[in-house]
Amino acid sequence: MWDTEAFAQGSMSVVLFTPRGKDYQSSHEQDELYIVLKGSGVLFVEGTRHPFVAGDVLFVPANKVHRFEEFSQDLVTWAMFWGPQGGEAERP
Repeated sequence: MWDTEAFAQGSMSVVLFTPRGKDYQSSHEQDELYIVLKGSGVLFVEGTRHPFVAGDVLFVPANKVHRFEEFSQDLVTWAMFWGPQGGEAERP
């Protein structure tokens, strides 16, 4: 796995995320957005599977168990973390 922080400002961090073989992530304290640049697979979030392909945008709320599964070996994403610990409140 290769993670490179490309940008950080205030509570926001942008990371180039390229898991290889198996995704060993754990839940994060902030909301997270993935922009899939290359590859395909399934994002598992709290028991729900979300198939994705290049060009998709994926959201993971703070503190949710998640990982990439069945992903292609060329998977490349931008991962963006932002906001307060525990995530932002949903809009009504």
